[in-house]
Amino acid sequence: MEPKLVFLGTGGDAVVVGKQIRFSGGIVLQTSQLTYHIDPGPGALYSLRRNKLNVRETSVILCSHLHTNHANDVKALIQSMTLGGLDKRGVLVCNKESFEGTQKAAPIIDSYHKECVEKSIVMSPNQHLGIGDVEIVALPTSHSIETLGFKIITETFTLVYSADTSYSEKLAEHYKGADILVLNVVAPFGYSVKDNLSCEDAVKIIEKVKPKVCVITHFGIKMINEDPMYQARELHKKTGVTVIAAEDGTVISPWAYAIKKRQKRLSSFK
Repeated sequence: MEPKLVFLGTGGDAVVVGKQIRFSGGIVLQTSQLTYHIDPGPGALYSLRRNKLNVRETSVILCSHLHTNHANDVKALIQSMTLGGLDKRGVLVCNKESFEGTQKAAPIIDSYHKECVEKSIVMSPNQHLGIGDVEIVALPTSHSIETLGFKIITETFTLVYSADTSYSEKLAEHYKGADILVLNVVAPFGYSVKDNLSCEDAVKIIEKVKPKVCVITHFGIKMINEDPMYQARELHKKTGVTVIAAEDGTVISPWAYAIKKRQKRLSSFK
């Protein structure tokens, strides 16, 4: 299976998601062995079908935090990928708050769905986890609630997903080494949204990390009104790095940015 990254949805605030101006099904990463679904928000199942992806192939669910935009369809995904628990399989990865809930919010899954998956793994920032052909590192964030970013390290490329976070120089250090940097950028140039990234923040991160490519997603209504593609062009002008504004259904081939893979292929001709 050739690796690919599929953006099922790129909506990032209550207005955009509520009106489904952009979908909100999360992101799917297929590696050579497994399929990872990151932050399955509202409409994840529909978006999988719309993009001709088989929910039964989902191996791992990565949930950054329990906000509806990121976790609403976790149970629906588990129900479908396990045939209602008849085929106990798959791994759920999340933080403690998402798994156990809080005084204000219920956990992302109940006892029934916990029994449907093969394993549930609760991670804290800076913890490492090996699943299949990848290593997953839980990254710290600075958000309104407990949230995890993810660094996904494969043999041929490294992908970083910022999740929802505000900017800090210290956090950006954790993104270094990323070939593909996926940033949740809610606000365009000239605007800011509390506890989330703006395009000004993205410039600072990209300049520090210097990825092969940066993909921006999770757009708020101001970002939509200001045109994410225009914002991506401005980010490229300011950083010199290729920046892609994801659209619903955008597919990216990680191999295109996998220097290690190209070197390995060239070495075979020596």
